[in-house]
Amino acid sequence: MFNWGIVLFVFFLFAVLFGFNGIAIVATSIAIILFYIFLALFISSIMDGFSSAGRILINKNK
Repeated sequence: MFNWGIVLFVFFLFAVLFGFNGIAIVATSIAIILFYIFLALFISSIMDGFSSAGRILINKNK
């Protein structure tokens, strides 16, 4: 998903350079949406890692 964001950003840069503003706006909006999805998944995986680390420590003590 992160790779798609980078590809769309490069596509956006070329579209702006060659004057395709409509395509650039669409590519930018898709890249922003993918960025926020990636960010949400990243934060949820960090929170899951913290919660599973606590479970591992609790299970080792018993």
